[in-house]
Amino acid sequence: MTPHRLLRVFTVTLILTVLAAGRLQAAEKTCEPAAAVDAEAEKQAIRDVISRMEAAWNRGDFRGYMQGFANPDVVFVSRGEFQKDWQGTLDHYIRDYGSSAQTRGSLHFFDIRIEMLGPDAAQLISRYQLQRAEKPQDGINTRLMRKRDGKWVIALNHVSSRELP
Repeated sequence: MTPHRLLRVFTVTLILTVLAAGRLQAAEKTCEPAAAVDAEAEKQAIRDVISRMEAAWNRGDFRGYMQGFANPDVVFVSRGEFQKDWQGTLDHYIRDYGSSAQTRGSLHFFDIRIEMLGPDAAQLISRYQLQRAEKPQDGINTRLMRKRDGKWVIALNHVSSRELP
């Protein structure tokens, strides 16, 4: 390659590099930075969902309890089986717990641990107790929480439970 041609290639490359850098800089200025996530506020919002669910269960409002779950696509695993979906999970609660305050019992979530996985995803692990005269339960919930349309819901719920003596 002749020195003249080499100079021409170098000049064109330099001009293209400068233009590309200018475009990149302009693009960076027009892009808004991602909003910083207040992890503690998001964790509190998730705790509030769990608190509302607990209160709804204890007053016998299974539909209110189910407001904490993604609808219709929650994945719910319990007793070694998948529940069908949101409606199948609601049907399960009504069928297995809903005939009276005695069969429903009193539900309490505690030892709640939340890890933020991203601005719209969190992992929640908690213990629970279901106090009732027959077949009281103790267990652990593992939940994938997702923020949808500005509110936190349970997208995946896995329950490991045992009956207490």
